[in-house]
Amino acid sequence: MCPNCRAFIEISDRVCPYCDVQLGPRAVDMRDRLTGTFMPRANITGAVILTLNVAFFLLEILVNTTVFHGSAQSINIQTLVGLGAKYGPLIQQGQYWRLITAGFLHGGFFHVAMNCWVLFDLVGEVEQFYGTSRLIFTYIVSTITGFWLSFFFLPGTPSVGASAACFGLIGMMLAMGMRRRTDPLSQSVRSYYGRWAVYALIFSFLPGFNIDIAAHVGGLAGGFAVGWLAGLPSLPNTPRENLWKTLAGLAVAVSLYALAQDFLFYSSFARALSNN
Repeated sequence: MCPNCRAFIEISDRVCPYCDVQLGPRAVDMRDRLTGTFMPRANITGAVILTLNVAFFLLEILVNTTVFHGSAQSINIQTLVGLGAKYGPLIQQGQYWRLITAGFLHGGFFHVAMNCWVLFDLVGEVEQFYGTSRLIFTYIVSTITGFWLSFFFLPGTPSVGASAACFGLIGMMLAMGMRRRTDPLSQSVRSYYGRWAVYALIFSFLPGFNIDIAAHVGGLAGGFAVGWLAGLPSLPNTPRENLWKTLAGLAVAVSLYALAQDFLFYSSFARALSNN
């Protein structure tokens, strides 16, 4: 769609035939060639997010097997807490950075595989409509709101996973459908992602799965709120778009700070274990 008049146009158009606004390439088209070869629906942002989640899981396996002498199939609670899981007693001591780091950890191979599969679809779709800045900001904010609600309702239960961010991205797409109720495309988006949200929430209640429903609901609410307030992108380099670039940069900076605090905590945690 044209970012100015929202008319449907061709992908190859560089000037809107309806309002004569000059157009740039879509975010989904600005992807690395190597990444696009192996993951045709993914872009650089999606590849970075998936790589971070997989890299953290490999780190969990390493710590779990070498430090706690566990297996590679199931990650011990000690490993998850040591690497930055949401855990109420430590958050109450001021370790609020866990509300971010918990979103990059997973409890097992099936857990990380399912979340990466969902992210693979969601990230490219959300970035196509909302752009990179809103996507990054929403990913971090929905992770925080998801684990904050989990901390509020389940403070004593360790919790991890990118599913809070997944629900946040679903909420963001639902917000677009709710804001533009008369637009045919928005109606399709609302219907499609509404089913995503319902099915995912139902799955969260199925017995036999250790799923943090509070984190899912919190992530969905956070993503919907950001999507509703942000709206779709306008013309590039406007004050509004520059603001969202700044907010995305701030979200990345806060995430890097959380990861640094996580590293410092694990270093002291590992030293205490070795002394015992």
